[in-house]
Amino acid sequence: MEGTRTFLDVKEYPDPEVQRDRVLTLEEWQEKWVSRKIGFHQEQGHQLLKKHLDTFLKGGNGLRVFFPLCGKAVEMKWFADLGHSVVGVEISELGIREFFTEQNLSYSEEPITEIPGAKVFKSSKGNISLYCCNLFDLPRANIGKFDRIWDRGALVAVNPGDHERYVDVILSLTRKGFHYLLATLSYDPTKHAGPPFYVPDAEVKKLFGSVCNIRCLEKVDVFEERHKSWGIDCLVEKLYLCTEK
Repeated sequence: MEGTRTFLDVKEYPDPEVQRDRVLTLEEWQEKWVSRKIGFHQEQGHQLLKKHLDTFLKGGNGLRVFFPLCGKAVEMKWFADLGHSVVGVEISELGIREFFTEQNLSYSEEPITEIPGAKVFKSSKGNISLYCCNLFDLPRANIGKFDRIWDRGALVAVNPGDHERYVDVILSLTRKGFHYLLATLSYDPTKHAGPPFYVPDAEVKKLFGSVCNIRCLEKVDVFEERHKSWGIDCLVEKLYLCTEK
């Protein structure tokens, strides 16, 4: 695939626990949007998702697709254009508004009565609903269950100490026969504090292995010049497909 180099074997680093106590507050994430420190946003969408889209969707029509910590991911528009219903959650109202503006979508907003201070932004067609709130509060809004979940930039952004809590929320939102597509990053965590955080294979298996079949679809080198500022010299993205056991 153009622009990526495939790895057949990827080193697992021995010190994932070094990041275990690292914490970013919601206010710090909101500030990243204000100060435009959003290098995680991909204007052209995620290339591995494009490549494995058929495997992810598996021919489903009119699916409900969930985007945890969605930012302004352009893939939300892709799925809506394919006839699916998209729901996302994002703490930054700025990021949500930018999504609708940049995708030329008209939208409305309304408060979420179950979550004080939170809002939901809905496209005029009704096929995209983005909740502006803490992901851990989201189940209180009774948003229903999902056929597909695309997790790119969510698990790797959640504070490592909250991984189990995060997975509990994610799995509580799944329908029977769900597909959960997960992108993680591998690098030396002793050289970069995160986020994004290092999520090794063992952590994926620990979090999902008891309820999911886990298949690694691809591993690619995604190291760029800008990553040198993290103090690392290697960055590998891994794409996993988790399905119901």
